[in-house]
Amino acid sequence: MSHLVIEFHGTRGSVPVCDRNFQEFGGNTSCISIFNEETQRIGILDAGTGIRALGKRMQADLSQQKSILITFTHFHWDHIQGLPFFEPAYDPELEIDIMVLGVKQKFSGLHDIFATQMQEEYFPVTLDNMGCRFNFLEYADSAARYRNAMIRSVKQHHPGGSYGYRLEAKGKSFVVCTDLEHPGDIDQTIVDFCKGADILVHDAQFTSEELQRKRGWGHSSYEQAMEVAERADVGQLIMTHHDPDHDDDFLKRMERDCQKRFKNSLLAREGMKIRL
Repeated sequence: MSHLVIEFHGTRGSVPVCDRNFQEFGGNTSCISIFNEETQRIGILDAGTGIRALGKRMQADLSQQKSILITFTHFHWDHIQGLPFFEPAYDPELEIDIMVLGVKQKFSGLHDIFATQMQEEYFPVTLDNMGCRFNFLEYADSAARYRNAMIRSVKQHHPGGSYGYRLEAKGKSFVVCTDLEHPGDIDQTIVDFCKGADILVHDAQFTSEELQRKRGWGHSSYEQAMEVAERADVGQLIMTHHDPDHDDDFLKRMERDCQKRFKNSLLAREGMKIRL
């Protein structure tokens, strides 16, 4: 029986960190891949610095890939800064679809968002000279079918805007809601969006105490992530977007505390794989 394999390549929020006390959970910023074992195709959510190592592995193990889908929750630096270092994008035989849903009125000119960070003032290779063929797919609707999967999006509270995604395929559902803030009470729209998901990946950058000091920063607490998981009756909760000040010892303590409340929960680690 074939599966979808979800793998975390970057779990850190805001800025990458490199320190011996940040090894277990990783220091790279946001990047998740979804690999279909049946079709041998890969999709990618966000292109933080974690996409660099993913690209190197793809060059070695998935060199037969001729097209790749990359979807973005939003376009803050920690979610796009790895794209210039994604080696497959320099392959002239590769086609990369960059897709966003429900954002046509919010983000227009998708090409320019990525071209700007690769102007010669910032990077020696421009986007249009990387080598691969980019297709920029902007959908005003919040749902689209891509190959054999249904992909849905939901608008989230975050400075500059962000979107959560729900992937439904083979009778299974996988939801990612990162870089979101629950203004006041838990956002019921998010709960409804996550309803019954087999796996929910939810932002948990702050403790409840930290969140009180950082209202408006656009992130959630561990307690909020667990409440969404409980109310949405999800199968498994994985918390991500770890604060750059939270080292391994801190995150391990938080994981143990969270499991006392929501048993089937984990904090995301670089290299973690989950079969759906």
